Order: sequence, then structure tokens, then C-alpha cells
Amino acid sequence: MKELILDIVSDVSCPWCIIGYKALEQALNNLSSEIDATITWQPFELNPHMPPEGQEITEHITQKYGISIEQAAENREAIVQRGLSVGYEFGERRGGGMIYNTFDAHRLLHWAEELGREKQMGLKLALFDLYFKENGNPSDFEQLLTVVDKVGLDVAEANAILHSDKFTAEVRKQQQHYQAAGISSVPAVIVNNKHLISGGQPTEIFEKALKQIANEV
Repeated sequence: MKELILDIVSDVSCPWCIIGYKALEQALNNLSSEIDATITWQPFELNPHMPPEGQEITEHITQKYGISIEQAAENREAIVQRGLSVGYEFGERRGGGMIYNTFDAHRLLHWAEELGREKQMGLKLALFDLYFKENGNPSDFEQLLTVVDKVGLDVAEANAILHSDKFTAEVRKQQQHYQAAGISSVPAVIVNNKHLISGGQPTEIFEKALKQIANEV
């Protein structure tokens, strides 16, 4: 059994991040007799300058990438189908919605990691669901606290964190670390702090890459 350390740099409002994770999860399940992986989620903001009120997503995508409304709709449908192929249904966000600032969600994820990687994993996946399945707002404190409660974390402690600047410096430091390492798009799966698997790859690509890395360990 080879042990691999996986850092997944991602944002909770990134559809390819949950698609990539679900494909990675399938690959790890397929390799469960060969590889034991430890996963930590690392912060990345797709839209660090997004104002508190957010922006309509089609408007945002067409402005950011210089594509048409029709192209944005086609891209969104392709994402929905890729999600279904790895067992993730995008639900309410299928037709668009809003995009928001996610920094406070990353502060809570940093806190959850300190409590244990399983706690962080539970919170991360629930935050994906908040945004993609429930059409929720990951910058809204009340919605964040509802998710915290749902996954069994301390709501009072989370509330105190949100109403302070706790973990702000730590999250910024991690963001800067990965930016300095050349990470400019997500998901980015970093294996053993050395190997990069970039993007929402299919299961078989993750499987092949992980086997190759494990054989080198």
C-alpha cells in the first residue's frame, strides 16, 4: 500500500472542482487496494474581487471570458452532463443563478481542517451542495452556519469566526503560496507536494496518473 498526500486547490463555486473531485474519488476507489490517499482542501478564489451582492452568472461568464450567452449556455450544459457522468447532479444551479465571493467559506474550511481532515471534507462537500444543488450563497453567514450545523460542527464557534478576522491571514498565505507555485486555475491536485494533476480530468486519467506516481514512491 502506497501512501499519497493530496492537496486539492479549489473554490466552492467552481463546477469543475466538484466534477474533478468526484472523478478523483472514483479513481481512488478503484485503486483502494494499492493507494491510501490523504486529502486536504486548499483555498482558491475564482472571483476575489466579487462584491457582497454577487453577480448574475451568465453576465459574469460572458464578461470574464468574452463569450456569447449561447456559448455560456452550451458550456453550462456540458458541465451538467460531465457532472452526471461522475455521479454529481448540479440541481438548482443548472439554469444559472448568481456567483458570489467565497473568502469566508475558505476561512471556515481552514478552521475545519484544524479539527480534522474528515471534518474539512464534510464541510467542503456540503458547501459544494449549498452552491450547486441548493442555489445558495456561500458568502451569506446564515447559510454558512446552516451548513456548519448540518455537518455537525460547532455553530457558535463558526459564528464567532465569521464575525471576526480569524484565519484571514492564514487563508491569504495559503492562496499566495499556491499562486506563487504557478496555480492560476482550478481544480489543481498536487500529489506529495511535487506532482500536479490539473483540471477536472476523467476518472481514468486520475487513475493512470496516481498509479504512475505511486510506483515512483
